[in-house]
Amino acid sequence: MVNNFPVLVERIKQEGKSLEGGILKVDSFINHQLDPDLLEQMSAEFNRRFDPASYDKIVTIEASGIAPAVMLGYLAHKKVVFAKKKKPSTMSNMLVTEVFSFTKNTTYQICISGEFIHAGERLLFIDDFLANGKAASGIIDLANQAQAKIVGMGFLIEKAFQQGGSLLREQNIHVESLATIASLDNCTITFA
Repeated sequence: MVNNFPVLVERIKQEGKSLEGGILKVDSFINHQLDPDLLEQMSAEFNRRFDPASYDKIVTIEASGIAPAVMLGYLAHKKVVFAKKKKPSTMSNMLVTEVFSFTKNTTYQICISGEFIHAGERLLFIDDFLANGKAASGIIDLANQAQAKIVGMGFLIEKAFQQGGSLLREQNIHVESLATIASLDNCTITFA
């Protein structure tokens, strides 16, 4: 069921740009320049859709997922841990997996310290985009390595014309997307 958040949909209509190759550019308010008021509204909506009692910690991937994850963490009073895209020399007990980036057309490793995700923890994943679901699958892998459980995944924008959402929902993961894009054909943004 599509449950678009009207505030975000309107902002995408006003400032979003559809580029060749299925790219949606929202860098004027989400993933380059940030609008804190919009971030707060989106995070409050996530806080409504995911009961804070249902999870112990929020996880994300640097960089664009950090802002909404931290804002939600603030509202829900939960700690936030983000997967790093470069392995720091100081990280101990490192959990590592590979992720393919649709936007950058490259595969890279992400890592989280096992000090910050523990066996039995219930995790909520927050990110900016859901497309092919590769980042989400990477986070699931890291959670499995830590013997933690992903209890939900929240995305600012889902590209429903790509398979990520279907793959996650088939795994019985509670997925919430604030804006669902049905198509970017002919560089036109069509909402589901």
